[in-house]
Amino acid sequence: MSIIESLRTALTGLTTNKMRAALTMLGIIIGVASVVALLSIGEGVEASITSEIQGLGSNLIFVTADRPDDQSAPAYVTTADAEALADPFNAPSLAKVAPTMQGQLHVSHGDEDLTLTVMGTTDQYAAIRSMEPAMGGFLIGSDLDEQARVAVLGWDAYSDLFAAGDYPIGQTITIDDIRLEVIGVLEEQGGLGTDDSAVFVPLTLAQTRFFPQRTLSGERPVAAIYTSAIDETQVDAAVEQITDVLRERHDLAAGDTDDFNVTSQQAVLDFANQITGILTVFLGAIAGISLLVGGIGIMNIMLVSVTERTREVGIRKAVGATKRDILLQFLLEAIVLSFLGGLLGIGLGVMGANLVSNLTPDLMTKVTTGTLALAAGVASAVGLVFGVYPALRAANLRPIEALRYE
Repeated sequence: MSIIESLRTALTGLTTNKMRAALTMLGIIIGVASVVALLSIGEGVEASITSEIQGLGSNLIFVTADRPDDQSAPAYVTTADAEALADPFNAPSLAKVAPTMQGQLHVSHGDEDLTLTVMGTTDQYAAIRSMEPAMGGFLIGSDLDEQARVAVLGWDAYSDLFAAGDYPIGQTITIDDIRLEVIGVLEEQGGLGTDDSAVFVPLTLAQTRFFPQRTLSGERPVAAIYTSAIDETQVDAAVEQITDVLRERHDLAAGDTDDFNVTSQQAVLDFANQITGILTVFLGAIAGISLLVGGIGIMNIMLVSVTERTREVGIRKAVGATKRDILLQFLLEAIVLSFLGGLLGIGLGVMGANLVSNLTPDLMTKVTTGTLALAAGVASAVGLVFGVYPALRAANLRPIEALRYE
């Protein structure tokens, strides 16, 4: 018997009891729909986090102080460290460098008096963090040279301090009793790690007026040094160059632990993807339990079908059907049940993923072809695996005993 004839016979066997076939497929439909929906949520979360991390800047690398456990003295990164990194002879793989100093200060305008993050930085910070002005501009080199009393507002800071529609450029705000002119407002970034609620001032002004701390050696400390590599192929080289420059500047011997951290955007992205990957696998495993239950349901119904059709099997064997023909017929019935259930489950899962995305805009879902192919493949495999035993049982029936069965 050809595969086409076996498939036709299998379909005939299924259509003789449509209700039972539909109820059997229901377990597979629910299982596959769960797999598609949950994996889509996991993929969506991963894509969302990846997008937000990439939105922090282009080829971003940032440096912070990190006191080793065996060191009692505080650790710093300083303005001088940033100047050394900005020298292309020291770190040729770096395109831009921007030291920052920040803290929570009172910011007021008119009747509004808020506590906001005030960040002192340089003119290169906006380019490193891929920020664009919505109004006005950003800091320029002369603002730092002159310690200009100017400020640039993040979008949320602007919205909190000024009335809707109020044009802020040229107006003044007060930071800890020091009046500054607003020269720009940044476009809203949104998402993870953004500076929408920050107020930016020249680093030189911040270090003299707001954060006058100095190290024991008299240098100006900074909270972090933000840098960007020339391109993504230079990130690893840039990290190595930053490490070499700072170890030399901090007089660290060969065996000494670094008193600073150098973290690249890619390292953060890899870590985040590792976490979200584990989450996706976990969600898929939970959904896989539904598929297991559906597969057991197929095996159960196929065993019942073999018992009910024992006499039919005996007649077919008596007229020349081989063991292979019987095995193939029942195996195809199980595969068809799971495959059709898988197709319906994929449709239901895609609808569920879209529904979740529409009801919760902050939770993005992402249905990929890989997820759909995996769901269809697993559904068919479930039919194959759980259909083998009933098919073997039918194929091994002896014709005489089968014909005697009532």
